[in-house]
Amino acid sequence: MSDYQNLRLEIRRHTALVTIDNPPANTWTRDSLKALARLVADLDANREVYSLVITGQGQKFFSAGADLKQFASGDKEAARPVAEAFGEAFEALSAFRGVSIAAINGYAMGGGLECALACDIRIIEEQAQVALPEATVGLLPCGGGTQNLTALVGEGWAKRLILCGERIDAQTALRIGVVEEVVPTGGALEAALALAAKVDRQSPSSVAASKKLIQHTRDGHPARGLELEREYFLQLFDTQDQVEGVNAFLEKRPPQWKNA
Repeated sequence: MSDYQNLRLEIRRHTALVTIDNPPANTWTRDSLKALARLVADLDANREVYSLVITGQGQKFFSAGADLKQFASGDKEAARPVAEAFGEAFEALSAFRGVSIAAINGYAMGGGLECALACDIRIIEEQAQVALPEATVGLLPCGGGTQNLTALVGEGWAKRLILCGERIDAQTALRIGVVEEVVPTGGALEAALALAAKVDRQSPSSVAASKKLIQHTRDGHPARGLELEREYFLQLFDTQDQVEGVNAFLEKRPPQWKNA
């Protein structure tokens, strides 16, 4: 499907495969960012989609980030809608009701890494490198990078990457918690799709509620999180999936999820 600027969408069973397709470096523009936000909204409305895998076209880049030509004029008002588009796109990706997995198949720089950070899980190929180098060109990460990276790796490493402009390899990214898995060159997409297939066995209703609770820990009060656990648990009893899941287990058969 080519209804989304510089993005390709393919539905594989319950997984949406999204490919960033803006050669040579899969950079983001305002139009492609707005397209991503619209794409995620469309997937949220599709009850047959349980997971999303995003990767880059080609073998060298996941995404090199923003197309810097958008900022060359130094015009603040021209930059504003692009900055807003970055926030809207990656916040929509972070809030996707299903499970999102970044298959980092090459360089993930700036807004490319921010896209991956907005996902729930990141799988990186062994030759890939990641960085948030915006300060080297007089900018800063504006697509959630300062917040999401710090939540994953803590203040020290976030400051090394953002304030010192460090570029790190796949093994370092795994060691400090930027990614969850390193795979051989060419293997990120296969690994991400295999992980997404595991989501098919989970109740979509339970996954969506659990994801909200996990992300609540970033800025919510712990005591409120415990209250929400019980509230969301009981809310699942309003879904068809709760009855289906329990009875499928008792009847020793695979569940047939309705996402309802």
